[in-house]
Amino acid sequence: MTPEAVAEYVDADAVVDLLQEAIGIPSVTPHEEDFARWVHDQLDDNAWDHRLLAPFEGTRANVYASVGHGRPSLVLAGHLDTVHADDWAKHWAGTERANPFAASIIGQEIWGRGSADQKAGICAILEALRAIHRSGCRPTGSVTALFVCDEESGQPGSGISAGMKAAIADGEVQQDHPADFLVYTEPTTSAIYTAQMGFFIADIALTGQSAYFGRPELGVDALKAGHHLLTALWEHSDNLRAQPAHPLIGEAFLLVTEVRSGESIAVPGRFDLSLIRKVLPRESLDAAAQSIRDITAQVAADHGVEASVEFTAPRDHSVGGTPDETPTDHPAVQALGASIAATTGDEPRIEAAPYWSEKSFLSAIGVPGVYFAPGDISNAHTPFERVEIDELVAATRTLAHFVASWCGLEPAPTT
Repeated sequence: MTPEAVAEYVDADAVVDLLQEAIGIPSVTPHEEDFARWVHDQLDDNAWDHRLLAPFEGTRANVYASVGHGRPSLVLAGHLDTVHADDWAKHWAGTERANPFAASIIGQEIWGRGSADQKAGICAILEALRAIHRSGCRPTGSVTALFVCDEESGQPGSGISAGMKAAIADGEVQQDHPADFLVYTEPTTSAIYTAQMGFFIADIALTGQSAYFGRPELGVDALKAGHHLLTALWEHSDNLRAQPAHPLIGEAFLLVTEVRSGESIAVPGRFDLSLIRKVLPRESLDAAAQSIRDITAQVAADHGVEASVEFTAPRDHSVGGTPDETPTDHPAVQALGASIAATTGDEPRIEAAPYWSEKSFLSAIGVPGVYFAPGDISNAHTPFERVEIDELVAATRTLAHFVASWCGLEPAPTT
C-alpha cells in the first residue's frame, strides 16, 4: 500500500461531520473535560493500540493514544481548549452564524468557535489514523497522539500550559526515547511552520509620591518617570529592529500594550505599563528579560521612584515562552513537504508561526517539530473563525500520507 493510496481512504464527509460535532462541544478554557472525553471516545480501538483519558486538577483532562512500537516515531499533538465566545453571539445576532457552537456550513466553510484553533487539526489527526486503518494497514513506526488542555490564555487562572506540563511529567510522549518528530496542529493555512517566536509579557510599576497639585514639590511624579521609561523602551525596541531579522520570523521588537497613571488634582504617585516582547530563536529569553529589568532600574534611579517588573505569562520558561526552530532541511520537514505536493499538487510553503505555542516544550526534551493544520490564525479568536472544507479534507489527506511515508506501513493484524 502506497502513501498515495492510503490518503485516498480519507472520508471527506466523515471529517466534516467530525469537525461539526467537535465544534458543538464547548471547551472554553478551563472547561475542556467534556471535549476531552469526546476525543477519547473517538479514538477507535481498532486504529490505536493504547488510549488514555488522564484527568488532573479535578475537572480537567489530557488525552493520549498510541499505535506501533518502532521507529521512526511521531507525535501528533493539539490543544483541546478554545478561547471564549463572548463577542460571537453579539456580533452575529439574528443571523445563521449567531450560535458559535452550531458549526454552520456557509459557502463551503465551517464556522464556529474552535473551528480553526484548533479542532480542525484534532479532527484531521483522528481521521488520518482512521484512514490508515481502513486501508488495512498500520504504521510500522510508532505514532503518539497527544491532546492537552490549557494552551489558550485570557480566562482567569488559565494559559500556563498546565496540560502540556502534565503530559511531559506523565512521560506519555517520551516512552523509551524521545520521539523523532512532532506535528502540532495549530492552524497554518496548510503551510509548514518550522519556527516560532518566543515572547514574554511584563507588567512594570513605578511608584513615586502623590501630592496636592498646589504643592508639587512635596511629591515624586511617577508619570513623569513613566514618560522617560516609555522613551527608553521605545528606543530599545528600535535598537532591536535594527538588528538582523530572522529569515522567517522577521524582526525582534517590543510593544507597549497598556499604560495607566493619574491622580485627582494631584501629582501622580503611580505609573503602570504592560508590554510584550517578541524574541527570536537566536536570542536568550533570560537576557531579553534582563534588559527590561535594567532599563526600568536605570529610569527609576534617575527619577527617584521605586520600580517593580513582573513577568506574568510563564509557559515553558519562568518569564514567558521560548523561541524554537527546526531546520528546514530536517528529513521529516522534507517528507511533510513531499506529502503536501503529492496530495495537493502544490509546492509546500515553509513559513514561521506568527504566534507562540507549545512545540518548544517537546523540543526541550529532544523532539523537533513543526506546526501544520488547516485554518487561518488571523481569524481565530474572532467572530469570523472558520475553516474551508476543501482545505480541511486536503490537510487530512496530507497528514495520512505523511504518517504513512514517514513511519512506514505494515499490514494491520487481523482479528
